[in-house]
Amino acid sequence: MRTARYERTTKETSVNVEVNLDGEGKSEINTTIPFLDHMITSVATHSLCDFKIAATGDLIHHISEDVAICLGTTLRKALTNSPPITRFGYATIPMDCSLASASIDISNRPYSVVNLNLTGEQIEGLPTEDIPHFMESLASNLRANLHVTVHYGQNDHHKAEAAFKALAVSLRQAVTPDPRRKSIPSSKGVL
Repeated sequence: MRTARYERTTKETSVNVEVNLDGEGKSEINTTIPFLDHMITSVATHSLCDFKIAATGDLIHHISEDVAICLGTTLRKALTNSPPITRFGYATIPMDCSLASASIDISNRPYSVVNLNLTGEQIEGLPTEDIPHFMESLASNLRANLHVTVHYGQNDHHKAEAAFKALAVSLRQAVTPDPRRKSIPSSKGVL
């Protein structure tokens, strides 16, 4: 099984993450930030990866950032002994009034462009500026190239949820083993 665990404790946060890439979409998420829990649960559900995450800390920003760091790191560790993966994934997902797209390349080349078009200061107590930062930190620590765009929408909750679901479906595609591929999915021979 492609599983991994990761723990990280700093003066600001304590985060424990477990990942099973070949799961059923089960999750046990407790970051102390209900909206973030909701978004990560959605990622687990639609990526079909199982996540267990427990986090505590001093500030919402520190917790959300460190959870992203640890989740990205744990996903990367779970891929360590994986057969060759599909590597690329993409999805366009509607959520009521909103439409979001995500494209990912698990390439060992961390880069992200995240444009969620959020207009409010917060969603259910989570500062909206922390949401794209979560995705950027996740991509950086997964060492993936991630592009996420909300094309339109009227409700920030729905925009964010569409974006996380698009991330989930693209992640599911990218981490899926490619039965036709016999070696590393790169013309360079290395990722």
